[in-house]
Amino acid sequence: MAVNEQTTVWGRVDETGTVYVTDRGVERAVGQYPDGSAEEALAYFTRKFSELEGQVRLVEQRAKGGAPAADVAKTVTHLTQALEEAAAVGDLEALRTRLAALSGTVEKLTEEQQAEQRAAVAAAVEQRTAIVTAAEAIAAKDPSSLQWKQVSATLDDLFAQWKDHQQNGPRLPKKEADELWKRFRSARSTVEGHRRAFFAGLDAEHKEAKTRKQQLVAKAEALAGQGTAGIPAYRRLLDEWKLAGRAGKKFDDALWASFKAAGDVLYAAKAEVDARENEEFAGNLESKLALLTEAEPLLKATDRVVARNTLTNIQRRWDAIGKVPRDQVKVVEDRLRRIEQAVKALEEEHWQKNDPEKKARSQGLAAQLHDAIAALEADLAAARGAKDSARVAELEESLEARKAWLAAVDR
Repeated sequence: MAVNEQTTVWGRVDETGTVYVTDRGVERAVGQYPDGSAEEALAYFTRKFSELEGQVRLVEQRAKGGAPAADVAKTVTHLTQALEEAAAVGDLEALRTRLAALSGTVEKLTEEQQAEQRAAVAAAVEQRTAIVTAAEAIAAKDPSSLQWKQVSATLDDLFAQWKDHQQNGPRLPKKEADELWKRFRSARSTVEGHRRAFFAGLDAEHKEAKTRKQQLVAKAEALAGQGTAGIPAYRRLLDEWKLAGRAGKKFDDALWASFKAAGDVLYAAKAEVDARENEEFAGNLESKLALLTEAEPLLKATDRVVARNTLTNIQRRWDAIGKVPRDQVKVVEDRLRRIEQAVKALEEEHWQKNDPEKKARSQGLAAQLHDAIAALEADLAAARGAKDSARVAELEESLEARKAWLAAVDR
């Protein structure tokens, strides 16, 4: 269908429906719109221009927003090619100018992103190096000082960090990545070797301890027929048990239960003997308690000879009575010791007062003090007659000191 010719600033439509655009000062055909009016034809190709302008505007926004420079450059190249012979009506040269202006932006964006990438890679290298260093520090420790449950958890955490960096972090240069992984893998292998050696040694120790404790259980159970007489031997076995080491919780608990049960048999027999003895010695306890009642007045005795004779008689009768129930031995013995100490103290006091050597020394010193006091008193009388107040004060002080010494000697 023929259309009337229609013209705009950037294009026109002739009577055949052919649409032209003026681009770079030259008119060229961009297509036909035979089934519509001239206005519709121009409007169609003007919309094509608007679509191109929208794509240019979008790439400008992406470049401004920091989109990957390579993607922006690729889009700019594609749109630049598309605008060369674009089937659209509009200021195509303005769109080319805007795209050309993006080249500088893309170059700057590329530099910025490359710098960011280098910084991110350097940070990632530092972080992975820290992971490697932490693993190597564990590998360098004395295996016997490590808490293996904690070490395993720490290594698992370090490995999880490594995988996270590898999956979500920037890609490292292959040489550096390979070197760090080699160090990390070596450290993990070293720790794992130490762990296997530790637990192998621990298993050997547990096995040896288990065998030793099984032997001790057998020896303890063999004492059952000895009754109370087997207790000293059982106690020696108990000392060996404490030195035998651990066989692992699973075996230790069961072995100890068996060992203890063997001891319980012996101590049950001892309990029966103690019960019989307690019943048998109950009368002895009553007799010794009566003796203690008789002896306790000696705590206040003043005559050492009477006290010693009385105590000796009580001690002789005490020994003749015999044993008391086991749980009362300390009770009655402590009471008797207190009485014995009181009598001993009485004798020591007498000795202190009547020690010939000490007495002689005391009497000699007393005589010297009496002579000194007499001389000082004579001097004091003379000083007072001469009204020498300074000399009087000096002599009075000396006289008081000698009298105090004499009183101490007399005591």
